[in-house]
Amino acid sequence: MIDVVVLASGSGTLTQALIDAIEAGRVGARIVAVVSDQPDAGVLERARAHGIEAIAHPLAKGADRGQWDEALTELVARFEPDLVASAGFMKLLGPAFLARFEGRTINTHPALLPSFPGMHGPRDALRAGVKVSGATVFVVDDGVDTGRILAQGAVDVHDDDTVESLHERIKVVERRLLVDVVANWRQQ
Repeated sequence: MIDVVVLASGSGTLTQALIDAIEAGRVGARIVAVVSDQPDAGVLERARAHGIEAIAHPLAKGADRGQWDEALTELVARFEPDLVASAGFMKLLGPAFLARFEGRTINTHPALLPSFPGMHGPRDALRAGVKVSGATVFVVDDGVDTGRILAQGAVDVHDDDTVESLHERIKVVERRLLVDVVANWRQQ
């Protein structure tokens, strides 16, 4: 059994997939906390609905990014996680966090890395005219989506795709990959 802290910024569909897999007995893990940089993020309500501690840790406009990162590091460290899963967390993790949780922080990305890193993977894939995109789970390092790739899944790009339609199909694969990587974490 591994203890996981999830970092998320949005509605929490990736987190929900992990919660569902754990509750179904398919993943030998326990989510010990969900932390969001968005106080009103739906992921916090999803966590609370399952008895998981849900914590907002916003970065105030104009605040010192380094201090925020150090506070995030200490907040997550309180839970002594075996793994930190960044699941739709829309902030880059800073040096303090990466030093503390090096090699045990994973992230999901809606593209087949190393292609289309950054915040707009599906949009960038469509603009490039690729016929296949997908999702990646990787170990976070100090680059932008440059860490060691743990799992990938392909998604065909349709001629009539919009950013939204492609991203929705990618999210299905992203959820499966996140669950698989957490389920097999000890073997990574």
